[in-house]
Amino acid sequence: MSELPVISVTELVTAMKEVIETALPPCIVEAELSNCKRSSAGHWYLTLKDAGAEISATMWRSTADRLKFQPQDGMQVLATGSLQVYIARGTCQFIINRLLPQGVGELELAFRQLQQKLAAEGLFDPGRRRPIPTIPTRIALITSPSGAAVRDMIQVITRRWPPADLVIVPVRVQGEGAVNDLVQALSAVHRIPGVDVAIVGRGGGSLEDLWSFNTEAVARAIAACRVPVISAVGHETDVSIADLVADRRALTPSEAGELVVPSAEELREQLRQSAERMRTSMLSRVDNFRLRLAALEARSVLQRPENLIGQRRQDCDILGDRMLRSMGLMVERQQRNLAAVAASLHALSPLKVLLRGYSLTWTETGAVVRSASQVQAGDILITRLHEGQLRSRVEV
Repeated sequence: MSELPVISVTELVTAMKEVIETALPPCIVEAELSNCKRSSAGHWYLTLKDAGAEISATMWRSTADRLKFQPQDGMQVLATGSLQVYIARGTCQFIINRLLPQGVGELELAFRQLQQKLAAEGLFDPGRRRPIPTIPTRIALITSPSGAAVRDMIQVITRRWPPADLVIVPVRVQGEGAVNDLVQALSAVHRIPGVDVAIVGRGGGSLEDLWSFNTEAVARAIAACRVPVISAVGHETDVSIADLVADRRALTPSEAGELVVPSAEELREQLRQSAERMRTSMLSRVDNFRLRLAALEARSVLQRPENLIGQRRQDCDILGDRMLRSMGLMVERQQRNLAAVAASLHALSPLKVLLRGYSLTWTETGAVVRSASQVQAGDILITRLHEGQLRSRVEV
């Protein structure tokens, strides 16, 4: 019986790596995602599982950056990749180089996820939308300079409002670099002198062609733009994330041109109608004043003013008589009151006591003498009689 070979752990794991990675070529695995985590370096670490088994999986950042949607636990997916053995730990994992959701398209799923995220943040709330200027000072067109969309917008705007001041901000609207172009243009458009509104958009296309306008970066750039933004992406049936975030959505680039400026013809007609309403109103007021004046002229008091003067003179005479009678009665009443007060004072007057033979004596200092003990020999006294007064000196 031959002896079994003795090998190291490294040799064992290396042999396992060669067998596994050689025996099983790249494949597509149908699985459910769980334990989805993204590292600070941008790599995704997940678990692929079904009812009978599970395996760890990794998606490197280079692949993850191309992913349109966000992997979530419980999501059914098709993972394209291959098995890889990590020699240092002797573990096997599935390296994902493409990940697609099952039951719904990748772009549709990404759209739904971003829509839910931004809605939860309030970026779609009507209350945050800013009004579009009635007559803009200058309009920025953020779009491809060579597309049909820019030609349609220019044609409609200049037809409706010939003095419109337009500035084209050229950007790529699809493919590599389009998102970066749109974000930079939206972030800097307010620096263009005079610009107070911007239109961002493009013509129609597939969902893939329009995808730049469904990215989170462009949506946040529209929300943060310092001037109001009108979105005009694709055709009437195309609804983008940019449409939901913008201050105003136009179904097409041509409609954006109609929304951003008034029609000169319509404005002239409105002015004509306003002038006609003002003229009609003024004529109506003049007619009303004429009727009121005629009614006043028809009054008898204006036809014979001397009658009114005579009536007012008679009223004045009556009022004068009433005032004189009232004043006479008032004087009599006050005289009676005064006589009553005088009688009361007379009854209390000291002079009435003096009339009965009494007198009032006081010293030179004004002190009333009530007792002989108040004076001494030689003091000068003044005595008031009913008629006149006496000056005397105290002898004893």
